[in-house]
Amino acid sequence: MRIFLCVCFVSMLAFAACRKNDGVTTDQRVKLSFSTDTVLFDTVFTAVGSVNRRIKVYNTDSKAVSISNISLGRGNSSFFSLIINGVSVNKKDNVRISGKDSISIFIKATINPNNFNQPFIVEDSVLFNTNGNKQSIALVAYGQNAVFINGETISANTTWSASLPYIINRSVTVGENVTLTMAPGTRILFHGNAAMNIRGTLNAAGNVNNPVLFAGDRTESFYDNEAGQWQGIRFYPGSTASRINYALIKNATIGLTVDSLTFNGAPKLLLCNSTVKNMTVAGLAGYQANIVVLNNLFYNCGQYLVYGVGGGSYNLKQNTFAGYNLEFSRRTPALYFSDFGNGRSGDLSLEVSNNIIWGVLTEELSVEKKSSFAINASFKANLIKTTLQTYGANNFLNTDPKFVDAVNNNFRLQTVSPAINKGISLTADTYYNDFLYKDMNGVTRVFPSKLGCFEHQ
Repeated sequence: MRIFLCVCFVSMLAFAACRKNDGVTTDQRVKLSFSTDTVLFDTVFTAVGSVNRRIKVYNTDSKAVSISNISLGRGNSSFFSLIINGVSVNKKDNVRISGKDSISIFIKATINPNNFNQPFIVEDSVLFNTNGNKQSIALVAYGQNAVFINGETISANTTWSASLPYIINRSVTVGENVTLTMAPGTRILFHGNAAMNIRGTLNAAGNVNNPVLFAGDRTESFYDNEAGQWQGIRFYPGSTASRINYALIKNATIGLTVDSLTFNGAPKLLLCNSTVKNMTVAGLAGYQANIVVLNNLFYNCGQYLVYGVGGGSYNLKQNTFAGYNLEFSRRTPALYFSDFGNGRSGDLSLEVSNNIIWGVLTEELSVEKKSSFAINASFKANLIKTTLQTYGANNFLNTDPKFVDAVNNNFRLQTVSPAINKGISLTADTYYNDFLYKDMNGVTRVFPSKLGCFEHQ
């Protein structure tokens, strides 16, 4: 009886094995299907590589199929690698897909150094051989060389050029008594949660046609306006006389953080003709700081466009502060100032003229007194969204500036805007001849000027 049962059991195993083998089709007419016929990688910077791209491979036949091999067309010389079943390979044999089932293959691109300054294209293919039937998926990556900085401190006066982008990993620090100058068109791109720390002086010297760019290093279109990709730029107490002129600063946690006053009364940061946008927390944060902000556009920040606490000195002229937040549920005013905050308190000086301070909230400007220190505030010829009548005498309250298209971030003024020809003359201002005589696009400003950073439609 036992012998009979053993024979039956072996027979059943053999039968099952035969059925399993019979379930794998060898028909050459059977073709695989793919989730895409081309895998496109946007700019992949030298030696950084990219995130993985996933493709799905489908077997639409009712029987299982065995793929004889999956390989890269360029083999070991490819800039790409395949990740199949968690293993990085250039070739994999005998990959089975059950009937009406699929598998995932991950692809990674790594661009090696070369001598070209301009973007280049790298191409390859993933090849599939199934029952003698050959199919392929195209791989295309746009690559570029870059200067890589990994947690470094700049200890001598240095100039960065526009020839190659600078990729910051972890951080870059400008040392005390050192100046980092950035030529027009310089691109500084931050990997992961990287930051720029200024303990000396930053001179970002863009121009109207070639601004300096500070952004994350993810170049896929999905990340173009994604906030929180890097930490931001922080100016420490020892920093002096930094200047940012014509820059685009975007997609950080806090775009600019300025810490402490200067000893000689000069601004610790002069920010002009720049766009600051898409910050998780704030565009500009000052802690008992001395900051001059002229001809800039701020918008789409999670909590504040400008946050200045602990006292300090703020000179804001001809800026557009647009508190529109399509991606955030903001409950705080676009501009907030106080004589106390972050464990500090001190006198607060505000000189605010010819700005547009507008947004989706009822109150877009708040100045709070929380200590015994003095607040000296001058608000002249600003268009402000507020319920307070404190600013009513010399400003324009609760009058829609009529932006061209605020939903799509076009904050120029319509021809019927009430902000036209409302600006007071700034010809006697200290910064008039250097910055205020033109708008952020280089158009000569005529007084009474339009409010905000744009002098023309």
